[in-house]
Amino acid sequence: MDPTLNAGALGQLVVVATPLGNLGDISRRALELLSVADVIYCEDTRRSRTLFSAFDIPVRGRLQSLHEHNEASQCADVVERVRGGQIVVLISDAGTPGISDPGSRVVAAVAEAGLSVSTAPGPSAVIAALTISGLATERFCMEGFVPRKRGERATLFEQWANEARTIVFYESPQRLVTTLGELAQLFSRRRVAVAREITKVHEEVVRGTLEEVTAIFSAREVMGEVVVILEGATTTAPIDMAMVRSALREQLGSGVSVRDAVSSVADALGVAHRDAYRLALELRAGDAP
Repeated sequence: MDPTLNAGALGQLVVVATPLGNLGDISRRALELLSVADVIYCEDTRRSRTLFSAFDIPVRGRLQSLHEHNEASQCADVVERVRGGQIVVLISDAGTPGISDPGSRVVAAVAEAGLSVSTAPGPSAVIAALTISGLATERFCMEGFVPRKRGERATLFEQWANEARTIVFYESPQRLVTTLGELAQLFSRRRVAVAREITKVHEEVVRGTLEEVTAIFSAREVMGEVVVILEGATTTAPIDMAMVRSALREQLGSGVSVRDAVSSVADALGVAHRDAYRLALELRAGDAP
């Protein structure tokens, strides 16, 4: 029996990390917990059965579904099981539960009930991708999946203009090029690493500036699970918008197009392309008869 499990009347919820892809990454402790647990909550019982089968662990009807659509309704059941003395294990399809996967609500409910919550740590796509990105790892933030709606993405990306920490987020292969392209318009010189299929046969990490990496993935089909690691802003000093306005006025006065003026000034002064474009349009409108 795992030594951290309660020996008294009360049970325990244990958050157990499972492999991202390579089954060899599972820990001995995780295997023991999967073997002795009274019940295992998982995202997809079919995928979890594959894991149990690979390690010859009998299921014995212990798998219960817990996903984003039913997590809230399952909290009370999990709390009662733990209160009743059961060892309850929580796993996701891959990696660590609760990190852009279901689990955080259940953990909060059990903790708020004054019951025991523990962890069998292990694989995490966030940490795995960050450590092989080649970017700064001392301070970082995790943003989960970026919004699908363009306006919501734009609002989020604007917040990253002065974010000095390394930024980690998930993206689907179908939307990767679009997201990278939008970021390249704002932060063309920032470095980025795209980690794809971590620990799997076709593992790949593509590194470069946002413009370079966008061009690479635009030229081919993107497949598999993707984690993006974006370099933070090199400075958080406030941008002198009067200087930006003056530089744009000079560029536009020399006869260059709005697009070229915005690109030149944004890159030179480190201002977001969106902000420079807005100012350029205001200047053009002010010059109109």
